[in-house]
Amino acid sequence: MTERGFYGTVAKTVSRWCGRPSTFSLAVGVILVWIVTGPIFGFSDTWQLVINTGTTIITFLMVFLIQNTQNRDTAAIQLKLDELIRATNGAHNALLDLEELEESKLEAFRARYEKLAAVARLRLERGETDTDTPDA
Repeated sequence: MTERGFYGTVAKTVSRWCGRPSTFSLAVGVILVWIVTGPIFGFSDTWQLVINTGTTIITFLMVFLIQNTQNRDTAAIQLKLDELIRATNGAHNALLDLEELEESKLEAFRARYEKLAAVARLRLERGETDTDTPDA
């Protein structure tokens, strides 16, 4: 298994585990234990440092896991949308893979579709339909 494959597998597994109600309950339990032990340790600096260090490390690592999950989800959604565009008769294949375009080119596409939307709204106001077939 490649390094990238290993990380992806671990990230998916940990992400699924972290999203479970039992994991949330475990986290709440750890915090309750920490609170209860406060008087035992006299609310010392070390007692506070334990929770601060633990939560900081977990938060730091979770940022990477969340980003990995979001990247995978976004890539999958983009591929599914690209396939719908590709498979739809009359759809513009130039819209495939838009997320990879430079900002100026993406803005040009956005402006074009904003104009189409404005025209469609005007048609609705006149009582007309706002559906049509894209030009092939």
